Amino acid sequence: MALSDFDRRLLDRCLNGAPRAWEDFVDRFMGLVVHVVNHVAGSRSIKLSNADREDLIAEVFLAIIENDHAVLRHFRGQSSLATYLTVISQRVVIRKLVEALSGETPVAHLPEGVVEANGAEQRMADREEVEALLERLDGQDAQVVRMYHLEGKSYRDISAATGMPENSVGPLLSRARSKLRDIAPAD
Repeated sequence: MALSDFDRRLLDRCLNGAPRAWEDFVDRFMGLVVHVVNHVAGSRSIKLSNADREDLIAEVFLAIIENDHAVLRHFRGQSSLATYLTVISQRVVIRKLVEALSGETPVAHLPEGVVEANGAEQRMADREEVEALLERLDGQDAQVVRMYHLEGKSYRDISAATGMPENSVGPLLSRARSKLRDIAPAD
């Protein structure tokens, strides 16, 4: 789908700093960003609190306005603006979740369930432990799990990188998760 006239005008207004342009932009695409945040977290079995969700939504919109709306300035109009923003939103959310889960970036609330009963903060996934578990998987299983869960790659990207059919990625991930649950040490 090509860029609609309405979105083209909205984009031009934003890039030119027209009054209320940013508010109109946010109103138009808030639902899309919320959907992407929920979908990305849900597909990785991460439960988000309302505060976490709001933080991730804010991160997406900050990425859009960063460097004088550089993300919008790079839009070439070869797809709908919604499609472009979906990809941008997915990348931002995946990056932020990976950073939070690996401990690279402190995030106040993310992910829910990180705080133990005694109140001590703990990472949901310790990267070294995850890597050790991945070493116990077969080569391709480990590669696909790493690409999907740690690198945030899509099924299509994984298919292109590994040569496996795209519709085989999901079942492989399910089998690998099952194997990981079986070999993961019980707490």
